[in-house]
Amino acid sequence: MELNDLMNMLKNPQAIQAKANELKQKTAAIRATGQSGGGMVKVTLSGEMEMLECSIAPEVIDPADPGMIADLVRAAHHDAAGRIQEAIRQQLTDSMGGNPFGAF
Repeated sequence: MELNDLMNMLKNPQAIQAKANELKQKTAAIRATGQSGGGMVKVTLSGEMEMLECSIAPEVIDPADPGMIADLVRAAHHDAAGRIQEAIRQQLTDSMGGNPFGAF
């Protein structure tokens, strides 16, 4: 996005609001799955970081070590969150025609 494009956009607050709403909808539609334990635990998040799914392979469940499952779920969630953040960053960059903050 060129500086002139940014200045023109700032003159039209309705366009800014429309673009923000569009980005919010696109962000909400993003889905990403993270995994840990070699794919034994999978967590799917929405673009709003809401956990949509969590699957745990039965062979991972050890009643003697419940902390291991918690660690694997945490790691899978962290992996999915990183994927969501990267997708949002890419979406923002694409919607702004390149580096979204390059004009500043």
